[in-house]
Amino acid sequence: MSEPSEQKAVNGPTRTDDQETREWMDALSAVIDREGADYAHSLIEQLLEHARQNSVDLPFSAKTGYVNTIETEQEARSPGNLEIEQRLRAYMRWNAMAMVVKANRIHPPEGGDLGGHIGSFASLASMFGAGFNHFWHAESDNHGGDCLYIQGHVSPGIYARAYLEGRISEEQLLNFRQEVDGKGLSSYPHPKLMPDFWQFPTVSMGLGPIMAIYQARFLKYLHARGIANTENRKVWVFCGDGEMDEVESLGAIGLAARENLDNLIFVINCNLQRLDGPVRGNGKIIQELEGEFRGSGWNVIKLIWGKGWDALLAKDHDGALRKIMMECNDGDYQAFKANDGAYVRKNFFGRDPRTLKMVEHMSDDEIWNLQRGGHDSQKVYAAFHAAQNHQGQPTVLLVKTVKGFGMGKVGEGKNNVHQTKKLADEDIKAFRDRFNIPIPDSQIADLPFYKPADDTPEMKYLHERRKALGGYLPKRREKADEQFTVPALETFKAVLEATPEGREISTTQAYVRFLTQLLRDKEIGPRVVPILVDEARTFGMEGLFRQIGIYNPHGQQYTPVDKDQVMYYKEDTKGQILQEGINEAGGMSSWIAAATSYSHSNRIMIPFYIYYSMFGFQRIGDLAWAAGDLQARGFLLGGTSGRTTLNGEGLQHEDGHSHILAGTIPNCISYDPTFSHEVAVIMHEGLRRMVQNQENIFYYLTLLNENYAMPGLTPGTEEKILKGMYLCKAGGAGDLRVQLLGSGTILRESFFAQELLAADWGVTADVWSCPSFNELTRDGQDADRWNLLHPLETAKVPFVTAELGNSTGPVIASTDYMKSYAEQIRPFIPAGRTYKVLGTDGFGRSDFRRKLREHFEIDRHYIVVAALKALAEDGKLPAQKVADAIAKYGINADKINPLYA
Repeated sequence: MSEPSEQKAVNGPTRTDDQETREWMDALSAVIDREGADYAHSLIEQLLEHARQNSVDLPFSAKTGYVNTIETEQEARSPGNLEIEQRLRAYMRWNAMAMVVKANRIHPPEGGDLGGHIGSFASLASMFGAGFNHFWHAESDNHGGDCLYIQGHVSPGIYARAYLEGRISEEQLLNFRQEVDGKGLSSYPHPKLMPDFWQFPTVSMGLGPIMAIYQARFLKYLHARGIANTENRKVWVFCGDGEMDEVESLGAIGLAARENLDNLIFVINCNLQRLDGPVRGNGKIIQELEGEFRGSGWNVIKLIWGKGWDALLAKDHDGALRKIMMECNDGDYQAFKANDGAYVRKNFFGRDPRTLKMVEHMSDDEIWNLQRGGHDSQKVYAAFHAAQNHQGQPTVLLVKTVKGFGMGKVGEGKNNVHQTKKLADEDIKAFRDRFNIPIPDSQIADLPFYKPADDTPEMKYLHERRKALGGYLPKRREKADEQFTVPALETFKAVLEATPEGREISTTQAYVRFLTQLLRDKEIGPRVVPILVDEARTFGMEGLFRQIGIYNPHGQQYTPVDKDQVMYYKEDTKGQILQEGINEAGGMSSWIAAATSYSHSNRIMIPFYIYYSMFGFQRIGDLAWAAGDLQARGFLLGGTSGRTTLNGEGLQHEDGHSHILAGTIPNCISYDPTFSHEVAVIMHEGLRRMVQNQENIFYYLTLLNENYAMPGLTPGTEEKILKGMYLCKAGGAGDLRVQLLGSGTILRESFFAQELLAADWGVTADVWSCPSFNELTRDGQDADRWNLLHPLETAKVPFVTAELGNSTGPVIASTDYMKSYAEQIRPFIPAGRTYKVLGTDGFGRSDFRRKLREHFEIDRHYIVVAALKALAEDGKLPAQKVADAIAKYGINADKINPLYA
């Protein structure tokens, strides 16, 4: 029977010695008293390392006790007038509530409420008060301005503050969520809808955190490259605790720590509630997030308890109160705040006789008024102050609040508080009384907004604080002060000209040549921001590594394995390339930061983000939509594009729909060029519009990895290239005639089809390059709309109609994208003309390009068959000719539709 006891001696402690434990703790206390906390921390780290070296397996815990990180005696004291700040918050709470309730008292005949949120701002008001009054700088002569990512659901509170400041009128408050007539306020932060107000969109949830991380990183990049002084600027990000379950919310926190983004501060509002219920009913979201962030290398500050708890914790010599604090889960804490003081006495303090005795001198009301940390203005200030001054790491503030604070029985701490948008008069009276709003009972039914007179202490204080911080926030810059003139199109002559005899290149190579030439421009070159996601060698861009370097704030602390090569991997503190690794969401977030630099940093930057086209809009579509909202300016480049060009990679890589997705974003201008000169003309026009004219648009170009000879630019076709189509290869004379339309690589199949039609069937074909079916569609729809609304005016003619109007015969379109891409222009094909569309509907697969184009029925043979079928339908040819062509080209007429294959 000795083996079990021996095993126990090896694997676990055989005894506990309270005396020895106490001696160790007393020794540590003496070190803290004599040498300070930092030295004690260092000593503990050395002890732990010594233990590891002696095979003592010590699992790491990134979590601390369920108490405030900052001790009471360490708190920085607020320099503000807390009484006035409290009154201002009360007025903002009232106006925010009134705005939402008023909006939802409107009952249009068609039904439907406008919605809005009261509970979120109610939980965050103290934090926004501290930030606006003491920390957040507006852009001024001596400060670039802080960046605020404001939690979307709190927008009513931000409007309420702007109303007191005189920046928003009562009429606008009355038109909350009623924007069509131009007098209203957007539901959430939307720069597109309020371009001089909101800095950043934060809805949909999860996008704010990841965009903010790369925004903070881009500010460091601007500073490191000497383009802008950003050293005193901060990026403040407000998130909900439930929002942190979004993958994007936590996905990039490692980057923030790795690059020491001490200009980044996350404030996570831990009110413990999601829209439907508790975030972690059986757990503790604050503890969970503390482990996530500290484990990733962040500075973590927890603010859980208000000042009323300080005295109780000071008396908690045996740790009984701290033990209960840790043992109660978030579901319990939500229940405490949804009930009353008697409930808290019984179900919280009553868990241990010692803690129950602690509060025996307190009334139920006093217990109820023990606040969470996020509602204590002094403690919020102290936490913000510590975050603002921390160096070397990003900081996260985990702040515990009550959702619906101040809403009373109708919503405070209740599961339905997020959906609570309507209050009865009695609930409004209770709200008024709780926050001492000077509104008489006689006006309660009207629910008036409240604004003190301009000469009151509150209003003077409000304006004085913002004046001290450089001006009012949020505020968005719409244009940069600086101006650039883009190089002439002729600068890119090497891309515009035909390739020499026997030389073939891809449109991707054409892009790289264009970019290389642009980088040589002394004015604009430094503003170019190439963004990669670990695919530089795929796109032939590795030559830029040594030429302009890869940005890394720590430089290159190793010798690269390819150092002896011309194009070695060079990282540099002043590097120009942003290399994001295998991380499309990160690449897009970096692109957004660069593409909006004109607004947030008064510096025009030109980002070029290239990636596998399949991993663009499909993968990060939500961020692309946010980029449209942000009025981004830059180039997105979908490499290895089309369903049939990336042979060998298969289903998940082959893109046949990115242009359809791009077309859903109103300010995205998209093209599928075939030739290098088209790439040059389109990108030059993009530079002119976005850089020189500062238009709020961005460009998407699909590029190919397929090499072929380039014909060069035909002078005079530039405008038609930009509009979306031009005749690039006319056929000879002939009575039987068709028009072949194509884009990207499949345009070349139309050239081959042109030859087959003439040689095998005596049919003449004209071939049209259509770099953008999306732009053609928008032009046509715009003309249709104008004609609809101006029936007595001369009708506008869509560009497609005008171009094809002088031609004859049926029209056949074939692209490497789904049929719906080219189908868009069907309404604008001249009347009476047959229109056939071929496309790549269905899942991609691996094979050679020839086989894939045959499989998807878009190759030269299918184009010929479609042309003959259209002529037969027009009565120009017997149907037998179509059958003959099918037989001649060996087409299996009974194979499965590729859509279902």
